[in-house]
Amino acid sequence: MTAMVMTACTGQEAEMAEAAQDKFNYVVDQFADLQILRYQVPGFEALSLKQKQLLYHLSEAALMGRDILFDQNCRYNLPIRRTLEAIYKGYKGDRKEPQFIALETYLKRVWFANGIHHHYAEDKFVPGFTPEFFRSCVEQVEVSELPLAEGQTVGQFVAGISPVIFDPEVMPKRSVQSGDADLIQASANNYYGEGVTQKEVEDFYAEMKAGKDTVSPISYGLNSRLVKENGKLVEKVWKVGGLYSPAIEKIVSELQKAVAFAENEAQKAIIEKLIEYYQTGDLKTFDAYSILWVEDTVSDVDFVNGFIETYGDPLGMKASWESTVNFINKEATKRTKVISDNAQWFEDHSPVDKRFKKEKVKGVSAKVITVSMLGGDCYPATPIGINLPNADWIRRDHGSKSVTIENITEAYDKASQGNGFSEEFVWSDAEREMLKKYGFITDNLHTDLHECLGHGSGKLLPGTDPDALKAYSSTLEEARADLFGLYYLGDAKLVELGLVPDADAHKAEYYKYIMNGLMTQLVRIEQGKNVEEAHMRNRQLIAKWVYEKGKADHVVELKQRDGKTYVLVNDYAKLRELFGCLLAEVQRIKSEGDFAAGKKLVEDYGVKVDPVLHAEVLERYAKLNLAPYKGFVNPVMKEIKSDTGEVTDVVLDYTEGYADQMLRYSTEYSFLPSYNK
Repeated sequence: MTAMVMTACTGQEAEMAEAAQDKFNYVVDQFADLQILRYQVPGFEALSLKQKQLLYHLSEAALMGRDILFDQNCRYNLPIRRTLEAIYKGYKGDRKEPQFIALETYLKRVWFANGIHHHYAEDKFVPGFTPEFFRSCVEQVEVSELPLAEGQTVGQFVAGISPVIFDPEVMPKRSVQSGDADLIQASANNYYGEGVTQKEVEDFYAEMKAGKDTVSPISYGLNSRLVKENGKLVEKVWKVGGLYSPAIEKIVSELQKAVAFAENEAQKAIIEKLIEYYQTGDLKTFDAYSILWVEDTVSDVDFVNGFIETYGDPLGMKASWESTVNFINKEATKRTKVISDNAQWFEDHSPVDKRFKKEKVKGVSAKVITVSMLGGDCYPATPIGINLPNADWIRRDHGSKSVTIENITEAYDKASQGNGFSEEFVWSDAEREMLKKYGFITDNLHTDLHECLGHGSGKLLPGTDPDALKAYSSTLEEARADLFGLYYLGDAKLVELGLVPDADAHKAEYYKYIMNGLMTQLVRIEQGKNVEEAHMRNRQLIAKWVYEKGKADHVVELKQRDGKTYVLVNDYAKLRELFGCLLAEVQRIKSEGDFAAGKKLVEDYGVKVDPVLHAEVLERYAKLNLAPYKGFVNPVMKEIKSDTGEVTDVVLDYTEGYADQMLRYSTEYSFLPSYNK
């Protein structure tokens, strides 16, 4: 009888939780090409107070570095953001006036992109308001609220900042990833000082690497800006006492508070080592921290905090600041444990050349997580999966840690239901039913395979420079991981392991991936532009390559119906073979450091856009009134204290709006000066 009551209660709780989820309002705001969502943090209430306090301080640390990313993306981002915020808060005119609405939209875009360049396309935003309106707004702001340089007048400030905002020829692109131009001088990002050339950067780091350890090399240049002082190149290291010190000191302070709530000694050592790295800027210490972090597979709470990903640097060396804070989703992690437990099988059966396979896969750990806070380059736009560390030698000797962020993928899924996209772009009811039945399962599983096994698979040949692929490195690495996941989604082993319900499930991800790579991701690109972002280049590269190579056998077709283009996959088995062939080639390119072949592959398949198809896709998508890009606001994490000041609980509030959150962050988590030199 007790068992019956408990079962009934459990069932009722599940139904209540599902009902609450259905009522949750995922959509917060929509403007330009962006939709802002919120995510839930299921399971947070059930954590211990100690875990909640650990999450709280790690989350505070995740927000403290926000200004760093703005400054990394462009040296004018902070003064522009602060000027726009001052105007927005103090504007005395008609807020329904078109010019002000355009300025408000521009500010919202700057918040989203952490700067004046599009977060994905990396082109500079075109403001919908005039220079004259901007000047009149600035003149109404109290001088004390403007980010003026020392001795600068308001007029001089406006004259200096206006071309950066309005002139399309000034700093047009945040990061130029390919082409014949000097990639450093053509890029607007702030990883390199004024006047520094690509050749100077390459020579500087080549000399630094010469004669050094090639078995376990440090990540040269990862945490610094390279500038010229008195005609000589020097690194300005991002650390306590160095560049970005005011923000890094705040990060360290919260990490120090977090130490007291560590779940175990291993986690305590990880946090303390990260603090040491921030205090010294020593990249050997960063490697030591990364090894400790990747070897901790028992803690429920986990986090990423630091200078991690190098997508924003044209040369793939310097890292943007980012943070995520999370805890394990134990039920969903059962599937990733199955994957990681069989990592050696997947490596052994990979279609790549035996020379490029790992003889022994080490330390592959994977889990599904529930994120509770996003920061830096993971906010507002966030990844759905992460695999770290990035250093190839640490992966080789110590393994990697992979996560799928399921509460984020669930938010995407819930917010997209019934939006008309599938009806407009999917070929037939058969494909739509397939996507409905298997799509969420296979999408998450592809992320699992991409992060857990794809990034961790294969090896470099002895003597291959990890930076050999230069500007094409990020695209090719993402292609390698995606192809690994796609190839194995169609393997009978996944049915055997119970990861998919049947042998047809993979077709949903295959269809969606090819449709996205050939067509629908084009909604993210302005007409007349090429593909620039690494993940988008990767998806187009894969889709176009298999389309071209399978054309004779009609493996994939672009079919016309009623004047509209659709993707049709005729032979899923042959498509899987093609994925395997391309995976073998991309792995060879990486393992051998074949820059010429890598460049050709990306430039031939990943960059150029069919203008006719592009125009059609944009026109069809516009009628749906959807936003091609999505990002998130964070929940507000609050400490509940007793009359004596003791923390008794930590709770989450999901009600904060987008502009409210951004303005609050700019007030409470802004520590850097407007100009950082």
